[in-house]
Amino acid sequence: FRQESAPKYFLASKTIAGVGLVLLSVALGLARGGETRQVFGMAAFLGGLGFMFPNVWLGLARKQRAEKIRNGLPDSLDLLVVSVESGLALDAGIQRVSDEMSHVHPALSEELQIATLETQMGVPRSEALENMARRSGVEEMRALVAMIGQAEKFGTSVAKALRTQADTLRVKRRMAAEERAQKTTVKLMVPLVLFIFPSLSPSTPGVPQ
Repeated sequence: FRQESAPKYFLASKTIAGVGLVLLSVALGLARGGETRQVFGMAAFLGGLGFMFPNVWLGLARKQRAEKIRNGLPDSLDLLVVSVESGLALDAGIQRVSDEMSHVHPALSEELQIATLETQMGVPRSEALENMARRSGVEEMRALVAMIGQAEKFGTSVAKALRTQADTLRVKRRMAAEERAQKTTVKLMVPLVLFIFPSLSPSTPGVPQ
């Protein structure tokens, strides 16, 4: 959310959610004839929940966006390697990747476009890339920016460094997918025990022996 009014809307949503739940809980408590202490206690509790709900939602949205950027890095780096090896400068390659990846990985493409615009406005490329890494909040992005800075500082091949980083990120993405797949078996135990196994038990009331 890059509008200047975004912080105001966020604070307003916290206030509206908190006050709205307080008023709703007080109205329902008084309508049901509850005790004053219980009504105001419940109002304070729900008001706190309403005030904190936008923070929880924002944290989840931030994690989802960071995950999208993390998943799009290997593919974008492959395209960037091809662009740099074909003769494009790094800045032109980043701009090309941002244009090509706008439909596949829009979050990462947006960050690359902002970095390109900052570079065109006169901001040093290293500073623009560091700003991009700080905005994204992705550790892999910080490592990539640090690697590009070191490659330019020591005069090594940027294309080779990008290819190595892309391979590393692809391996990490595959390992993360395998880890999530292995956790699926454990997560399936809860619905199996609570819903499926009782229905298959012959001792369940109503089930013919």
